[in-house]
Amino acid sequence: MIFLKNILTIITLSFLIGYHVSSQTEYPRITVTDDIEIIKISEHSYIHISYIDTLQYRRIASNGFILVNNGKALLFDTPMTEALTKDLVNWITDSLETVIIGFVPNHWHNDCMGGLDYLHHLGIKSYAFDLTREIAKSRNLPIPQNGFSDSLTLKLDNLEVVCKYHGAAHSMDNIVAWVPSERILFAGCMVKDIRTQNLGNTIDGDLNEYPNTIKTVMKEYQYARIVIPGHGQFGGVELLKHTLDLATQ
Repeated sequence: MIFLKNILTIITLSFLIGYHVSSQTEYPRITVTDDIEIIKISEHSYIHISYIDTLQYRRIASNGFILVNNGKALLFDTPMTEALTKDLVNWITDSLETVIIGFVPNHWHNDCMGGLDYLHHLGIKSYAFDLTREIAKSRNLPIPQNGFSDSLTLKLDNLEVVCKYHGAAHSMDNIVAWVPSERILFAGCMVKDIRTQNLGNTIDGDLNEYPNTIKTVMKEYQYARIVIPGHGQFGGVELLKHTLDLATQ
């Protein structure tokens, strides 16, 4: 009986993972360059994926988020380099025919704000959690222009996105961006792809607070339709539960 129960559990998990993977093909995927891809996940929302080659980890893919409405766009996270950021910005402005009016990084790492200087050069306003600005300043990194202490609501006419800090996890300053009307959560690097077997790089984070932060996020965004991690495939709220499991191992 126990054997049968274990077999059924394995089959169920395999089905859920298989469904998660196959569901990615339902969304249009656009190749911008060899190192940048775009996935359209709703009328107003896009995931940008950028790739870089490293000696330590080989080829790394990083996710970011784009929200568009009525000819305007908000950008969440940049690729790691200025060159990749330039290619992404050109695609957003040319292909989507939008003007980028604001940028928000998930946290201070270069897979979130590696292209910040370039955005400032273009005159794009930047916003970040206060601690992100403090860390950037202490490390002689480009500093986002405008800070917020708890949460920030940005609007594209009738469309809004709420950026909020829930606690330390992957980094001390990681936030999330929530689009209520779309039920889309850009959670960034604190949340892990369903296939990931560990929490990855936590040297700048807090392993003690990680589970508490994820529990808070799970409770507040329990009705999320799409959850986007900082790396890997997007999914639903199962990514939050998976991350909590990893954080409590």
